[in-house]
Amino acid sequence: MSRDIVMTHSNSTSDSRDVKIVDIAAFLVLTFAWSWGFWGSRILLELGLIEGAPVLPNLGAFGPTVAAFILVAYASGLGGVRRLLGRAIQLDYSNRWLLVALLLPPAIVGGALVVAVATGTTPTFPWAGQPIVLLIAFVWILLLGGPIQEEFGWRGYLLDPLQERLTPLGGGVAVGLIWAVWHLPLFYIPSATIYYQNPFLGFVVSITLLSVLMTWVYNSTNGSLLPVLLMHTSWNWAQGMFPILESDPASLTMVGLLVVATVVAVMYSGSRRLGRVADVARTE
Repeated sequence: MSRDIVMTHSNSTSDSRDVKIVDIAAFLVLTFAWSWGFWGSRILLELGLIEGAPVLPNLGAFGPTVAAFILVAYASGLGGVRRLLGRAIQLDYSNRWLLVALLLPPAIVGGALVVAVATGTTPTFPWAGQPIVLLIAFVWILLLGGPIQEEFGWRGYLLDPLQERLTPLGGGVAVGLIWAVWHLPLFYIPSATIYYQNPFLGFVVSITLLSVLMTWVYNSTNGSLLPVLLMHTSWNWAQGMFPILESDPASLTMVGLLVVATVVAVMYSGSRRLGRVADVARTE
């Protein structure tokens, strides 16, 4: 196994040992209370169930990151906050993992797009005639389309204590399932067009598989948050810029390609590792 895969991520390892079950529970309560509180009011307003209620800012997606920073600040003060922020610019790993993070999602979506075209679907591209939109959309998604609002929580706070207890594969699956359920209110908000009235079960499967792949990248990059921020951005960007969800064969193909990629990652690293060294080697 190459050296960069077996590097430990000391910044997160030492902190994760201090995250107890009660801290995990507190993170989940804060995350869901924040996000579902904002999204719940939107559901009621958009479905016409209430009138005249104040329109709250669209801040629901910040739940995981807000919860993570609150708990880290409480437990470790400003030093812990700085460490968590610093992991977003941590670069002590092979640059090829940045390519994996950036290119794997478009490769999966691109394969599904080929199936969509082959089965008679004519995709519509929001950037047609204006390719600069592709770059603008990537930056916007990174900043306001999910990654920064979520990844300091999902991978920055929750993943390490779960994979310490459940193995990396189990931790990746657990984070994926929580991540999927957290999105549930969006499936009842008409203006959330990429979620509204779409099959929730298919979303759960795809997001859980994606979570395992992101665990592999995270563990293979010494616990840096930069690759998972970019991978999350690339996944959202690819589906937005190359829409495939209107084609059932393409959607199934995307899930199939996610399964293949996940199986390859698990076989390459081992289900108990996923790019992570044995616990005894991680002890400092």
